[in-house]
Formats: sequence, structure tokens, C-alpha cells
Amino acid sequence: MSTLTPFHLAVPVDNLAVARDFYTKMFNLTEGRSTEHWIDYNFFGHQLVLHYQPKAESQKSNAKNVVDGKEVPVPHFGIILEWDVWHDLADKLTKKNIQFVIEPYLKFKGKVGEQATMFFYDPCGNALEFKSFKDMTQIFAK
Repeated sequence: MSTLTPFHLAVPVDNLAVARDFYTKMFNLTEGRSTEHWIDYNFFGHQLVLHYQPKAESQKSNAKNVVDGKEVPVPHFGIILEWDVWHDLADKLTKKNIQFVIEPYLKFKGKVGEQATMFFYDPCGNALEFKSFKDMTQIFAK
């Protein structure tokens, strides 16, 4: 695989203080430039920006798509982690009593693209997915 360049993702949050507490404590993220209206984070080597906005319609929706028999929230964002890092995070989140929408499990078990995944919401209504592939060459496999 080639070296990936960092992505930039900006998401709305309706309470910057609550979002700051969640992203800092839940994931131990490093905060970068910030103002009273937005916060930059180093999100596993990528740039995640939380922008204060009143709750967006997409955050009020309960849209879901069925994938592997589970109701996956749409829209969502997240990151693909190394296998051991994903398991460490899943354990940490479980111990912190995160309310999972889809609890950590192995998706597409025994099939092409087998992956560990988990879904939950941040306190502002943004759905997150963290996933991992034991075999990283399977990320885009059909």
C-alpha cells in the first residue's frame, strides 16, 4: 500500500465544551489550534475539526442502513486502526461505559473484508465507527 496523506474532516457540534471533554478524554486526542467556535484535533494522525453549530438535521435523523444484519447509522465517520490498537480502544470504551449503537464485533466473519467494528455517538449526535482489519490488504477487497 502507498503512504496515505492525512485527511481533514470538519463536523458540527452543538456544545463545544461537552464535545471537547468527550474527544479529549475518550480518545486521549491532542488538541491543536482552537477558538471559541472550533477545535482542531490530531485524530490518529488526521485533522478532525469540531465546529460549533446548532444541531444539524443530519444529527437529528435516525437514518440507518442494514449491513451484515446490523443497523448502521448514516452518516457516520471514523478511522481504521491497527488490530491491537482497535481492541485496546474497544476495551477502554467498554470500561468507560460508552453506549454502543453496535457493540464491538467481527463483521463479515469468514468472508472477504472481515473486520472488527463498533459504532457509537458522540454527545452532540455525530455517529462514529472505529474498525480494523486483521489483513489490511482486505480494506478495499470485493
